[in-house]
Amino acid sequence: MSNADLVIVGTGHGGTQAAIALRQRGFAGSILMLGRDTAPPYERPPLSKEYLAGEKPFERMLVRPETFWADRGIELQLGAAVTKIDPVAKELTIAGGETVGYTTLIWSGGGDPRRLSCPGADLGGIHAVRDKADVDRIKAELEAGADEVVVVGGGYIGLEAAAVLRKRGCKVTLLEMEDRVLSRVAGEDLSHFYEEEHRRHGVEVRLSTGVTAIEGDGDRVTGVTLASGETIDCDILIVGIGVVPAIGPLIAAGAAGANGVEVDEYCRTSLPDIYAIGDCAAHVNRYAGGAVIRLESVQNAHDMAACAARAICGDPQPYDALPWFWSNQYDLRLQTVGLSLGHDATVLRGDPAERSFSVVYLKEGRVIALDCVNRTKDYAQGRRLVEARAAIPPEQLLDSGTELKAML
Repeated sequence: MSNADLVIVGTGHGGTQAAIALRQRGFAGSILMLGRDTAPPYERPPLSKEYLAGEKPFERMLVRPETFWADRGIELQLGAAVTKIDPVAKELTIAGGETVGYTTLIWSGGGDPRRLSCPGADLGGIHAVRDKADVDRIKAELEAGADEVVVVGGGYIGLEAAAVLRKRGCKVTLLEMEDRVLSRVAGEDLSHFYEEEHRRHGVEVRLSTGVTAIEGDGDRVTGVTLASGETIDCDILIVGIGVVPAIGPLIAAGAAGANGVEVDEYCRTSLPDIYAIGDCAAHVNRYAGGAVIRLESVQNAHDMAACAARAICGDPQPYDALPWFWSNQYDLRLQTVGLSLGHDATVLRGDPAERSFSVVYLKEGRVIALDCVNRTKDYAQGRRLVEARAAIPPEQLLDSGTELKAML
């Protein structure tokens, strides 16, 4: 059995930032990071973009040079999946039976890709886009000659993958169960714009379309059967239908939670000396109107890591970070600030036909979020409007010739 003063489960954005923040704030105890991934800590957003496209080598995705961690007394144990937590004895069990003692634990386990449950879902050639190994398998199959791809899921991961695969010359069909892409995260203006952009680039977009079975030849996928009975041929199937928070050992140990482990304003779980951060942490968020939500973003992982580090180092400050996101597809740079959940009005600022515009989301007359496409100035200035929940008449927001900062 080994021991560490502080154990971090997860080597993604949240876990690595927590370790860095703790050392920056003077934490002098031993730090052990346990990661299921076998690769050293790396940035995840490029996986569905530059890394899949072959434009960015893995070495440029590393969070820090490999020597960084040892130089700061941070021990990395990779390929280590935690299977059990004993919160009374303060021990973790790793797959294979090894136990690790801790004084304080930060859980940054992220999530596991949601899988299809229909017949044939276990065939070869079916992929998620969640870690380096996932994308390496996709790239290997593309390089071996696969060129017909079906993407299930019209969220950001599915759309980003579709854009890259078209750029690589693949025939791409995108299937979405809802009646528009991005239906869970954006308004209709943005959904329709991206739907048309993908069609213009040659992606066959099928909306309101469900999958009933995956067809195969032996142990490998050959097609996707739809609810209509039609079968679409494919060499590769990419599934991007969300993630399931990886919190099993925490819940089994008695932590409160369901869709994510519940944390307080300092990222503390209901178990003593155990914090949770990032994709798996369900927290009250004032930008969501005080609802309990999970946020799957780099911003949330980094800011929660900083919050937990402060609390552990004796300088607790409540988590209250402004959410932001981004997505790159083709030559489009989407930047989002705030959360559009519960909006009751939108203002379209600029002209989508010019491929540079913003959608401003309002609730009870106040600005709660913006989606900005190739419009960085609106994004930068709109942050202040969201933070202030500024009440601005729609006709003012509509005037794209007036800068947003002038409206405060």
